[in-house]
Amino acid sequence: MEIVKNINIIQGGRHEDLRGVLTYFNQFCFDEIKRFYFIQQPNVDTVRAWQGHKVEEKWFHVVSGAFKIILVKPDDWDNPSENLPFHEFNISSDENHILFVPGGYASGFHSTIPNSKLMVFSNSSVEESIKDDYRFNKDLWFKW
Repeated sequence: MEIVKNINIIQGGRHEDLRGVLTYFNQFCFDEIKRFYFIQQPNVDTVRAWQGHKVEEKWFHVVSGAFKIILVKPDDWDNPSENLPFHEFNISSDENHILFVPGGYASGFHSTIPNSKLMVFSNSSVEESIKDDYRFNKDLWFKW
């Protein structure tokens, strides 16, 4: 039986007192995470698109600044349709969100504030990810 997972926003929390600010994600479980990495974009003109995975799941957290993240579910991984619907998320570090992306999606993004930093968690090792990696032209589904 296949388990269907949906795109989801995990809301973090924030506590501030005289000692400083504590931000947290008590609803985020690390059980499936195998690795994480950071992407920092110095300007708003650089677009990273499209990379997709049939199986690999990812979680995106904006550490600083803001990003526009677009998700598309390819209908054919070898020759996808050009006019597929997309999901658009504008996420900033002020919002304290984690965007969960299940397998089966291609993602593209760019920073909307210079020097923004994105943390990405993955449930696949690098070796597993390479075997499940699909790349598409950046202008295929969204006009950046």
